[in-house]
Amino acid sequence: MEPPPIYRLPDDTFHQIFFSLPLRQIMICRCVCKLFDQIISSSFFIDLISTRPPLRLVALRPPHHHHSHQRLAAAAVNPCLHVYDPDQGQWLRFSLDFLPFRFPHPVASSLGLVYLWGDLPDSPESNKSLVVCNPLTRQFRVLPQLGSAWSRHGSVLVDSANRVMVLTELAALYFSGSNQWSKFSSNLPSKPRSPVLVSNSVYALCDVGSPWRSQWKLFACTITDLKSSQNWGRLERHEWGDVFDILKRPRLVRGTGNQILMVGGLKSSFSLTASCSTILILRLDLDTLEWDEAGRMPVQMFQCFQGSSKFKVFGGGDRICFSAKRMGMMALWDRCSGKAEWRWICGVPGYNDGLYRGFVFEARFTAIQP
Repeated sequence: MEPPPIYRLPDDTFHQIFFSLPLRQIMICRCVCKLFDQIISSSFFIDLISTRPPLRLVALRPPHHHHSHQRLAAAAVNPCLHVYDPDQGQWLRFSLDFLPFRFPHPVASSLGLVYLWGDLPDSPESNKSLVVCNPLTRQFRVLPQLGSAWSRHGSVLVDSANRVMVLTELAALYFSGSNQWSKFSSNLPSKPRSPVLVSNSVYALCDVGSPWRSQWKLFACTITDLKSSQNWGRLERHEWGDVFDILKRPRLVRGTGNQILMVGGLKSSFSLTASCSTILILRLDLDTLEWDEAGRMPVQMFQCFQGSSKFKVFGGGDRICFSAKRMGMMALWDRCSGKAEWRWICGVPGYNDGLYRGFVFEARFTAIQP
């Protein structure tokens, strides 16, 4: 049969048509037919739209290994990345079936690229690799081999396509585009909580208290110092007062620019059994080392979290998500418009316990360099 007339159009015409569309519409066009997929996935068109502003999405991480065998089987057959579009108020799903790995486990993202743990079908479970991929271009690259201990206990930090760190209490691995990881001693006083990588420094909360009472402090170390096995420094100022004592189970989230956010339950008193009145978001300007309040959860929304013994915080920039067990929905703090807004995210796909984890995914057609 003679091919349809659309196949006679030159590639330049398709490029002009697709380039004029918003990024969301380009993503939809990829699913129309193989022809559109081939044109949009071509290296020429990817370079053409690589500077297009990204879609700022929130991606969910799969749960840990305690989930059921049925869900494991489903993830193996249809691996995907669930993301939420706050601007459109809808859930999207990016297929990961182009990856030749069992149970890909996305953990972080930067500049449109997603970093995930995976293992090849014919390799033992202990041989996990850190993989960088782009669900939009369906390209991927396997970073140098790592053992499963790093995937179980390490926090993956990324801030550009060629800067990756896997951090634990005792050691850190650093990858900057070479063919191997550089290993350094961490020498942290305790397991780092919610570390973040900002510019050339790593920040983490560590518990320096006793077994009976937690005492959280902020530690920092530049990548240069980490390479030379220098100790982490405690970041504190007299003017900060009791900023770390007013929050229960604080966590760090990377903010906008040279800022970090600290999120936790606002204690009603300094006693060991003090309850929390709400969830507070504090902001630290790393240039001036001054704290200010970025937001606090409305009381009616916080009442839904009071029945849960633990909650999860994830996000970045001007968007932070909150989840708790058996809620079935998430709370969202959104300050992208310049004015803080709190709202619920419903219809969350996934798992019964409701304790969702995730990261910010700025979707864009970023090519992966070999």
